[in-house]
Amino acid sequence: MFWFLLIALVVVVAAVTLAVAGGGSGGVLPEAGQDRMAWPLPAGRQLGRADVESLRLPLALRGYRMTETDDALDRLGAELAERDARIAELEAALAGAQAAAIGGLGLMPRGTDAADAAGAQDAPRAGKAAEEGEKDE
Repeated sequence: MFWFLLIALVVVVAAVTLAVAGGGSGGVLPEAGQDRMAWPLPAGRQLGRADVESLRLPLALRGYRMTETDDALDRLGAELAERDARIAELEAALAGAQAAAIGGLGLMPRGTDAADAAGAQDAPRAGKAAEEGEKDE
């Protein structure tokens, strides 16, 4: 048992000596690498599908870094909300322009029956004819 402890002590002393003596030429540790991601999403334009597909969030001890993940998801959510609002605005403008074009040309909107439209046009004429007939009497 004595020889085992003596050999173990010699190995430990040798390892410590080598670590201290040969631990580096300058003795100064190099700069640690950055563990935060450089913001991978473009700041000057809206995000596209390729941006989202190429997004790789940094890992931490217990999964993803919460702040970077939350920031990326908040930005994606805000841009999607802006796009949804813009799409709704453009669809409303298109519907208004189509209604104005239909009204200006005298066309019937889709779903209106031609017989209903003809009956609606004849009704005022029939009313005027009846009024004129009463005036003649």
